[in-house]
Amino acid sequence: MKNLNILLAGLGLIALSSCNDFLDKLPDDRAEVNTFEKAKKLVASAYSEGSPAFLMEWSSDNVMDNGKTFMYQTNQSEVYRWKPVTTDGNDDPRSVWNSSYRAVGHANEVLASLSKVKDRDPSPVRAEALLCRAWTMFRLSNIFCMAYDGTKADQYLGLPYPKEPGVSVNERGTLKQLYENINADIEEALPLLDDSYLTAPKYHFNSRAAYAFAARFNLYYGQWQKAIDYATKSLGSNPSADLRNWPHYKTLSGSIDIHNAYISSSEKANYMLQTAYSSLGGLISSGALRFNFAQLLVEKELFWAPMPWGRGSQNNTLYQARMLYGKTQLTFFPKIMSEIQYTNAAKTAGYIHSLDAVLTADETLLVRAEAEILLKNYTAALADMNAWVVSHTEETAGSATRPTLTEASINSFFNGLPTVPAKVMMDAQMGIKKPLHPQGFSVETGTQTNMLYALLQMRRIETWQQGLRFQDIKRYGIEITHRIDGEDPLYFVAGDLRGAIQLPSDVINSGLQANPRN
Repeated sequence: MKNLNILLAGLGLIALSSCNDFLDKLPDDRAEVNTFEKAKKLVASAYSEGSPAFLMEWSSDNVMDNGKTFMYQTNQSEVYRWKPVTTDGNDDPRSVWNSSYRAVGHANEVLASLSKVKDRDPSPVRAEALLCRAWTMFRLSNIFCMAYDGTKADQYLGLPYPKEPGVSVNERGTLKQLYENINADIEEALPLLDDSYLTAPKYHFNSRAAYAFAARFNLYYGQWQKAIDYATKSLGSNPSADLRNWPHYKTLSGSIDIHNAYISSSEKANYMLQTAYSSLGGLISSGALRFNFAQLLVEKELFWAPMPWGRGSQNNTLYQARMLYGKTQLTFFPKIMSEIQYTNAAKTAGYIHSLDAVLTADETLLVRAEAEILLKNYTAALADMNAWVVSHTEETAGSATRPTLTEASINSFFNGLPTVPAKVMMDAQMGIKKPLHPQGFSVETGTQTNMLYALLQMRRIETWQQGLRFQDIKRYGIEITHRIDGEDPLYFVAGDLRGAIQLPSDVINSGLQANPRN
């Protein structure tokens, strides 16, 4: 009961802080920003305190319905059903929207103030503010917009992109315009990067994080060579030295120790960490069980699913296959857990946070590998994929042996797997080989498709619980089924307009165009 009171207190406190206007506002007019230190301090507030992870993760195929006998939160059911969200918690559209545009407002205030800074070259702060604005708008686009499709981007809706403090932009524009704005901010920022002024670099856009972001953005943008180039700048000449040290995690004693190591700023793999007011950690580790990370999904589609490195929990060289916690209805890896910022000495009330490694060496390596596959540079892609395999698997486990991936082995493996139907009616039809219907680009059958199957499964494992899987589903037009106990299943098809999660109702009521539906 004590934990529940803390949770409710935290949610109540944060809910009060979310009731501001939904677009750009002057963040703080109490003091003129006219020195480097003041600008540096203000740019720290240009990181959104909202996380897209819940909305994206519960929309994806990483969550399933465990049955009507289990409890659920209203927003879990609504997001799982791809319906507009009617609740107003920290993880819901209204709060994420408000927090994001608040952060953009802070970034704009920094940018408008830098002409007054004379005591030191403000270029590094300018770079950080531009990246914060671009990053926030990019993450908003992943939630509220369709995946970028060059053939339709001038038809799809974008989002308001404020660039001046205190000046609202009340038109959405197109997705093409939105991506052009994000790209312009990134390209202006990158030459200005300077890590020397950062006192806590892992919580800011340090150079590696900035280039990792640029790589992911350009992958989604269809600029694959740029994605490779920026990923290479992020990773350096020896990416394996920065990949997560999974043998160390194997020695840790429990979920708390694993979690603390995973989000540590001393972990080389973590390029940028970001906090958010979010209950996601509680939902992942002990939350309402009806719509959640069921063990069946782990067995059929995630860590225990058949892959070249093994299958199941024992005959499987994947380290994480034996680092899972929970129960049948909720199986989790302790990547994201609740962090509590207490507001009284008795520690009975406080804010519920999550801390997420939003940019990492491991995901950046997979960004590069995916772009290499799309450019048919299979030798380079295999080198990166095998580096990931070496990092994430041990040499032997049970009857399984760590594989060395080749074109032949990947083709043989995926050609031998059954194809998952677009409409899954029973457990036996579940699996990892879900047909690809890329949005705005094409892939060849055979080697290219099979290598993408392998790569996307690695990405699914790497980004589990962080929401990126839904954007992969949108980008590749992967058709998924959300089965519902006692009801007809729901189907998500290639190019499904529900991939653009509906805007908050008060935003629509204020006159901004709603996302269309089929």
